[in-house]
Amino acid sequence: QVQLVESGGGQVQPGDSLRLSCAASGRAFGIYIMGWFRQTPGKDREFVAAITWGGGTTNYADSVKGRFTISRDDAKNTVYLQMNSLKPEDSANYYCAARVSARLSVLPSEYNYWGQGTQVTVSS
Repeated sequence: QVQLVESGGGQVQPGDSLRLSCAASGRAFGIYIMGWFRQTPGKDREFVAAITWGGGTTNYADSVKGRFTISRDDAKNTVYLQMNSLKPEDSANYYCAARVSARLSVLPSEYNYWGQGTQVTVSS
C-alpha cells in the first residue's frame, strides 16, 4: 500500500507559478511510476504529467508542455509539479497518483493509488 498526500495548491493570477508536492508513504517509493492528473466538475480526470523511477523519463500533456515540470526526489519520497505561466484553464483539482509498472501511462484507470487532491485556481 502507498499513501499519497498532495500540497501546494492555492489561488493565483494568470502568469504566476505554483509548485505542487506529493508526499508518499508506505511501500518502497522508488518502484512506482508517479503521475499528476487534474479534474474539474463535470469533466473526466485528465492526464497532466508522469515520471519514471529515478526520474529518467517524463511525459506531459500537450496543454502543459513547456510550462509544467514534473520531478521526483526518491530520498524524500516526494514528487513535484512545477507549474509556470499558469492560465485560467489550468484551474482544477490536482491529484497525485502512483502506478505499479515499468511503463508510463496517461490513463487514470492504470494507476493504483491516489491522493486526495489539491485545488488550484487561476483567476484575475
